[in-house]
Amino acid sequence: MKLLHIDSSPLGGNSVSRKLTRDIVDQWTATHAGTEVEYLDLAADAPTHLAVDSLGFRFGPSADGLTDVQRRENEVSERLVSQFLAADVVVVGAPMFNFSVPSQLKAWIDRVAQAGRTFKYTEKGPVGLAAGKTVIVASTRGGAYAGAPAMDHQESYLSTVFGFFGVTDLRFVRAEGLAMGDAAKALALAGAEEAIRTQTVAANEEVALAA
Repeated sequence: MKLLHIDSSPLGGNSVSRKLTRDIVDQWTATHAGTEVEYLDLAADAPTHLAVDSLGFRFGPSADGLTDVQRRENEVSERLVSQFLAADVVVVGAPMFNFSVPSQLKAWIDRVAQAGRTFKYTEKGPVGLAAGKTVIVASTRGGAYAGAPAMDHQESYLSTVFGFFGVTDLRFVRAEGLAMGDAAKALALAGAEEAIRTQTVAANEEVALAA
């Protein structure tokens, strides 16, 4: 089993989402022997945002005539989408920045969203090509946005994106209200840790039923 661990917060040791993704990965690997973990830190190694040289993914004969810059951008996109497709489990740290996700995470999504790799269009509409994965998102928020869909373009966006890719096993470990005082933060972290334990138990039960 391959697990892709992704962090996107630039806050380093002060990041709650990074703590939660570590805890999720630790819980997962402790209960799923032989899990191979690959780590991607988007704050340290983020792909560039899509631009004229990286917009569009061209390989094989269609790559003829590309500039050196375009070839390098294609290589980045291919590396990221191949890494995502190879993973059985993906753990994503996604703090809320201004009601959405960090731009580093958005840049990664833009590279992974490739027609013919993670989705395709048919006469009946789009079809996801990345089914069969478990995606666990560590969602952190300074305020309280559960039940406020007009302001939540973080979890709703990620649900849409991963659903578009064909992911049906999408789980959120949420810690919100982190900037609303010490008591609220402690309560949020305790709830998130309990959710991590619950997610792991649910995963173990699914594996046992499939065995």
